[in-house]
Amino acid sequence: MHIDSRPDLLNYSRAQLVELLAQWGQPAFRAKQIYRQLHVNLAASPEEMTDLPKSLRDRLAAETRIGSLVCSAVHEGDGGLTRKALFKLADGSPVESVLMVYPDRATVCVSSQSGCPMACVFCATGKLGFLHDLTPGQIVEQVYWAARLLRAPSFDIHRLTNAVFMGMGEPFNNYANWRAAVDILHDPDGFNMGARSFTVSTVGLVPGIRKLAEDELPINLAISLHAPEDDLRTAMMPVNKRYPIRDLLSAVRDYTEKTGRRVSFEYVLLQEKNDSPDQADLLGRLLRESGIRTTLMHVNLIPWNPVPGTPLGRSHRRRVLAFQEGLHAHGIPCTVRVERGVEIGAACGQLAGTS
Repeated sequence: MHIDSRPDLLNYSRAQLVELLAQWGQPAFRAKQIYRQLHVNLAASPEEMTDLPKSLRDRLAAETRIGSLVCSAVHEGDGGLTRKALFKLADGSPVESVLMVYPDRATVCVSSQSGCPMACVFCATGKLGFLHDLTPGQIVEQVYWAARLLRAPSFDIHRLTNAVFMGMGEPFNNYANWRAAVDILHDPDGFNMGARSFTVSTVGLVPGIRKLAEDELPINLAISLHAPEDDLRTAMMPVNKRYPIRDLLSAVRDYTEKTGRRVSFEYVLLQEKNDSPDQADLLGRLLRESGIRTTLMHVNLIPWNPVPGTPLGRSHRRRVLAFQEGLHAHGIPCTVRVERGVEIGAACGQLAGTS
């Protein structure tokens, strides 16, 4: 197996690019040109950087690379408005990303790891186990894949409006690299994506939630909750043994008080497992009594998307709507998520790294 040892330019900050070019005897403005080519023009190769001398383009091609993911397949669903890319790392480990285009927005769902160590029973990615943390450049590269696609005239929207870190992996298990990627994407001299355009989803890693609460960027937070009491949540999500619901909600309450930002609770509905009226009532009371202001919370109900080999069932529509009404009775803001990409294995919980 050939391993390309050249450094990936997408991992470099502006300061690091200046340092690299200085080592090459190049002036600082060349680093600024390269940075703009990478993060504004989204150049995929040095040959596209026509404002650079050919000698410098040749050296960049010989000694560096732009990106390290190999795209092995792209699948289309929803009439072409949903696209799922399967990338491979050098050892063949999978990374999946999903672009979803709506009338008023375009969202890319990005992976932060290859595979996932959290082993949630309803999630296809968890069946892969943990394979690799992704580098900042590999996270950024997925966003730029989607951004390049949107340049096609077939789309009415030509710029990404949102990036959600809800793909493969647990972002807070790869916090430093995920956060470095956000800095690259947010840089006003580069890709210039607004901080409120980012949403990070966690299974409930309390230290990561508390760390995000101290962050100066107003990044949106989503919590994978999926059960209203500990025994059931632990059976579905082993992480609950380490961070039970009481500790999780305490961290979320502190986060909302510190930041004033609304938190989304994700709740996958499984037929006759976590979708009964009693469980809706229990969840409503749990959230009402959590100390989190209802104006700073929102529940996303997600009918489970089928995962092969998993002995679980998708909640019937009437149970989904009854569950929603149960939460509304407690004054909990709640919506049922619009489904996208189910037929191409691109929906929530379906990213399995298969072509």
